Amino acid sequence: MILEDTSDFIAALPPLRGIAGLDLGDKTIGVAVSDTFLSVATPLETIKRRKFTLDAARLAEIVADRRIGGLVLGLPRNMDGSEGPRCQSTRAFARNLEKLDGLALPLTFWDERLSTVAAERALLEADTSRKRRAEVIDHVAAGYILQGLLDRIRVIRAQEGL
Repeated sequence: MILEDTSDFIAALPPLRGIAGLDLGDKTIGVAVSDTFLSVATPLETIKRRKFTLDAARLAEIVADRRIGGLVLGLPRNMDGSEGPRCQSTRAFARNLEKLDGLALPLTFWDERLSTVAAERALLEADTSRKRRAEVIDHVAAGYILQGLLDRIRVIRAQEGL
């Protein structure tokens, strides 16, 4: 089920399950996962996009293996905050995921503006080679997206006294 509001997403999450963050690109899907306490995002892998069914099958494997309870997709808004064709594509991908048995999880979106820039900067600071940066940039960006949501969850829970 797609939940736009972060509080609704939190309420729908099963206890002691992680969240997977997805950075959806035209050619790849970056994947990051959280721990079960929803505190730390860890970049996991980059899936080379082929057909939706094959991509979804790999995501379903990750969800099952890692005991994932929810998904967050980076929403590529324009710099002015508006939604363009890439946002529409991401929302369509989410609607398709929602229909699949193994991926019918609580799903939300996170504004991913500049996540790839932040990931690139972190990799440059770590003196990562150009070749290695190209290999890992997408799942590192997914980690930034997921960590943003995890930080927001922490704030909401603190405000609610949870």
